[in-house]
Amino acid sequence: MASESSFDVVSKVDRQEVDNALNQAAKEISQRFDFRGTGASIRWLGELGIEMEASAEDRVNAVLDVFKEKLVKRKVSLKALDAGEPRASGTVYKITATLQDGLDQDQVKKITKAIRDDAPKGVRTQVQGDEVRVSSKSKNDLQAVMAMLREQDFDFAVQFTNYR
Repeated sequence: MASESSFDVVSKVDRQEVDNALNQAAKEISQRFDFRGTGASIRWLGELGIEMEASAEDRVNAVLDVFKEKLVKRKVSLKALDAGEPRASGTVYKITATLQDGLDQDQVKKITKAIRDDAPKGVRTQVQGDEVRVSSKSKNDLQAVMAMLREQDFDFAVQFTNYR
């Protein structure tokens, strides 16, 4: 008799990798010639928030670009980063960005609908808080679901955990 196999669909970022990317971006910003005298900086703002600031709007956008480049090098999906527009705050421009951690209800619905519409028969989904458990008797079906979800163009990052 075949046992149930399953995996979880989650949307989480590796906080340590983001922290490393932020530290690398801060170091590059402090050393690059084009950031000299602009007051450019990047720092944590709470648990999942990041604040970038500089004396000019184009420089604060450049800080964001440097940070995105470091995230890509560390294999952190840019879909997990929600950066706002530059805003003037006194004499400096600031960008506040947040990291997505967990799936909200709309995202869970998109994932379960995609699985329901395109997955092989016998594949079941179960919502568990901010993740979706996908189970089936066939591991091949589960791998087909993973491939199908990777091809989907969601506006959020998805990862697969607990494959067993």
